[in-house]
Amino acid sequence: MSWQEERRANKRAEAMIRREDAAAAAQVRIAERQAAAQIQRADEQARREAKAQAVAARRARRAAVWRGLRCWLGAHVVELLIYPIALLSFALAAPSMAAYGRAVYGSALGALLPGITELGMWAFAIAVVIERRRRPDHSVWGLVAGVLVFGAVAFGINFTHGLTSAWDHGVVMGTASIAGVVAHQLTLATAPKSGQQRREARIERAAARKIARVRRAAVKNAVAEIDEAGSARLVYAPGRYVVAGRDRLESAIVPGLPVADSTDWDRALADLLAEQNAATTTGAAPEIEPDPTPRDSIEGGAIATLDRPGDQQKSSRRGPKIGGRPGRSIEQLRAELDKALQARPGSIDPTKAEQIRKALRCSPKTARQLRDEYRKGGQNR
Repeated sequence: MSWQEERRANKRAEAMIRREDAAAAAQVRIAERQAAAQIQRADEQARREAKAQAVAARRARRAAVWRGLRCWLGAHVVELLIYPIALLSFALAAPSMAAYGRAVYGSALGALLPGITELGMWAFAIAVVIERRRRPDHSVWGLVAGVLVFGAVAFGINFTHGLTSAWDHGVVMGTASIAGVVAHQLTLATAPKSGQQRREARIERAAARKIARVRRAAVKNAVAEIDEAGSARLVYAPGRYVVAGRDRLESAIVPGLPVADSTDWDRALADLLAEQNAATTTGAAPEIEPDPTPRDSIEGGAIATLDRPGDQQKSSRRGPKIGGRPGRSIEQLRAELDKALQARPGSIDPTKAEQIRKALRCSPKTARQLRDEYRKGGQNR
């Protein structure tokens, strides 16, 4: 190969290398432009997404605000209807009271008169609502009394102010001054309750009153126990009682409930002594009836004492006796025995006077009479 051919070959190689370099550079520029365009598109997409998210967030906030506002409006419809009336009442009464106060007191300090007539009753009225919402079970009669007193004061002063022109002016001004407070107390100060809630509240109040009455009667009928140190405490007789008369307790037999056995022998002995003393006072000997039951049985046995009637200590009827049911007739005792037998069959053996006495809390003599009637086939009729 001549040097000319070699030179041409070198030139062709150099031209080819330049073309390849130019193509490579073009490819690099294309790749860079594509990358830049892709980055730009990604940035634009991110901006669009951020803008859409911001718009959605603003819409969600506005929707939440409107939803909360609608909920608040729905829950406070009564307030929205009543408080405009209150504002109108205050706007009508306060300026006239300020002018009347300046005329009465003869100075600018008289303009403070609405602070007593109008603001006074409104302060108590709002306090009633706040107290009932914070503590529903707390009594607010003091605040309600304040509303009534300051409302009466506001009506009276506004009525007096209106009378300086005409009597109808006094009626209008007095009514306008308290109209807002009256509407406020009738609608907002009293918590709405259903009929069932009102009935349950009445039952609870009645139960509380009865419990208080029973406790008062229990305290009145309680006995005092004094120890060696001189300390005293009240002692109560547990059981089931009803209040009879004025603070007087009487034992009660509840149908369907078991009749509790009694071990109060002192009460039975006191009843027996009372019968013997009554017989001694009338001049008749105490009657001890024979008991037809076997003597080896404790139930139905006769009870007697070894003391002579004159040596026995007479009982006093001055203080009330807990338990017992004085004044019950034999018919009432028969009815109570029938109820006890029907409510709890088998809990009382009517052929044994002691069980009858324990169940009815009656005297042994009356228990033996009821037992004998049952044995004779009378069935306590």
